[in-house]
Amino acid sequence: MTTAALPFPANQPKGYEWFDAEAEFDERVHLQLEAPEHIRTLKEFGYSDEVIATKASPVAVSSPFRILSEEGAAVLLSVARRLRQHATSCERIDNLVRGGCYRSRFLRDLCTNASLTQLMCDIYQTDVAPHTMPLQLGHMNFSPNDLSKAVDKWHYDTLPLDIVMMVTDPNKIAGGRFEYFVGTKEEMAELAKQGKTPPVSRVVAPEFNGAGYAIALHGNMVVHRGGPLEKAAERISMVNGYVSTLPNVDDQQRHSQLRAVDDPEVLYTEWAKHAAWRGRERLNSLLQEMDFTSDRKQIASQLKEAIEDVNLAIAEISDDNVASIDHFEK
Repeated sequence: MTTAALPFPANQPKGYEWFDAEAEFDERVHLQLEAPEHIRTLKEFGYSDEVIATKASPVAVSSPFRILSEEGAAVLLSVARRLRQHATSCERIDNLVRGGCYRSRFLRDLCTNASLTQLMCDIYQTDVAPHTMPLQLGHMNFSPNDLSKAVDKWHYDTLPLDIVMMVTDPNKIAGGRFEYFVGTKEEMAELAKQGKTPPVSRVVAPEFNGAGYAIALHGNMVVHRGGPLEKAAERISMVNGYVSTLPNVDDQQRHSQLRAVDDPEVLYTEWAKHAAWRGRERLNSLLQEMDFTSDRKQIASQLKEAIEDVNLAIAEISDDNVASIDHFEK
């Protein structure tokens, strides 16, 4: 399935304007989709069958594969450079841009493209759709101001599935490599508790052939980072998020942390829509599949599970505590 779980909003949020004089996205010109040569599974990373069964996909990470043509990569680089003026920072990332799909129609159309989404369904081995929250589409990471800092510290994502694409050619810069830890996030938490980083023998830095190449990542389950640069350079990567369309798998979202980075004018409405979408899909599943029974506790439990995402969103959106972005480095 390659249709959107939710349509992209027809109106822009306050403070966002479309770029002018921008190339129009054309998949015949700008895409050059190729399947990855291999994938690694969550089981290879140490997760149990019981844990994997509840998640959006059994896939952990793919080998690098091509998404953009040379022309597509050139246009995306120009879009990223225009977005750079809107960069913000947080304790995990020195320079990032969120909400770019509300400013660039090219970025929006790339991130929601049906052909690309179908490829991701094939890679993840399940039905997925572009993320229901546009803030999770086309996220950009830029070089840090301080070369001693990692581009993005060791962490796991606030969303289930994503692609990490190189916007600049990683082979033309020193350092700044994308890396992932072959292990569980619980193992990484224990290492961090001991003040340790992942052992080199269990860290993989995929070799990207150039700009416009990406990996598919189970971002909520695989610990990863953008390493520090060795020399000052333009280093840009893009993260595009996806959601499972299956209503009864774990949501795998940590929206509450987004309060530390995202525009509140946009975040809370998107968050509520995502929760409403999940609730609707899970209630529809109940309507289609609920069996006759006199077991009141079972019926009540099913209803409670169907609306748990809505109730969690209500509680977290109402929470006045200060939000922070989790990571595994001091």
